[in-house]
Amino acid sequence: MKRISLSLVFCASLFIIGCKNDKKDNDAENAAETEMNSEMEAQQDEEEVKEITVPLEPKSGSNLGGEVTFTQENGEVTMEATITGLAEGQHAIHIHQKADCSAEDGTSAGGHWNPTNEKHGKWGDAEGYHKGDIGNFEVDANGEGTVSMTTDEWCIDCDDENKNIVGKAIIVHDGVDDFTSQPSGDAGTRVGCGVIKM
Repeated sequence: MKRISLSLVFCASLFIIGCKNDKKDNDAENAAETEMNSEMEAQQDEEEVKEITVPLEPKSGSNLGGEVTFTQENGEVTMEATITGLAEGQHAIHIHQKADCSAEDGTSAGGHWNPTNEKHGKWGDAEGYHKGDIGNFEVDANGEGTVSMTTDEWCIDCDDENKNIVGKAIIVHDGVDDFTSQPSGDAGTRVGCGVIKM
């Protein structure tokens, strides 16, 4: 009987030790996996942040200056623009289809960027709008204006041609976008142009 009891105690001890070792191994594996996941997430976060600054050049004899910065983070692109040298009031700004500002009147940038073949309209309009239809901005008495917007409908240098803004141009117009005239809102002369490139 004593022999059986000793055998049971011995087996129980082995079982408990084995369980403790398994727990230690599992804990070590879980810690390593958690650390690896954290590193991967940190790496993805680092990869998500992209930034492009686009200097604007005057067109059509204007005195326009300024720059536009695009920043991509967490799946969204934020555009921040500071524009100078314009008359007080409202002016239109759009993304156009070609990264070409060589023409004196800015026409080398082509029409509005419209990869999904929508009609021209106000950004967010349920009836449709171009991916480049940013809209109008206000210029103060000093000739300065700012534009700020954030969207998940753009990306910087990604594989989705319906969202990728790289290889396009920013165009500033002298006039106001009426959001109804087709195909471009009757915004008038192109007075500024900047190429969006990495």
